[in-house]
Amino acid sequence: MPPDNKREYEIGYGKPPRHTRFKPGQSGNPRGRPSGSKNLSTLLSEALNEPVIVAENGRRRKITKRQAIITQLVNRSASADLKATQILLTILQDIERRAEPSAVETSFGPEDEKVIEQLKARLQKQ
Repeated sequence: MPPDNKREYEIGYGKPPRHTRFKPGQSGNPRGRPSGSKNLSTLLSEALNEPVIVAENGRRRKITKRQAIITQLVNRSASADLKATQILLTILQDIERRAEPSAVETSFGPEDEKVIEQLKARLQKQ
């Protein structure tokens, strides 16, 4: 750059020229994901939480589709439907795996026990 064209600001990596910078309120990706659009997980969750009316024991009840699916799965499994039983057992195993605390063994040495006691004493003073 010629020395007679001095700028009052620096141009370089991470510092583009001012005339090429985004104006306030202007997006860098104007054709990007529209605001308010939902991902697959959200759409599925909303669909499963929609209410549906079912007839149960001669009475009409309003429950979610999620509840209706699980009720049907359990009922079909109870009536010896092998595929429904397999699905139900898989779901139960997954729930049990999530519920179990991770098998992380914590063994503290004498130095660790000393630090823990100091922390306990400090917290009790507060």
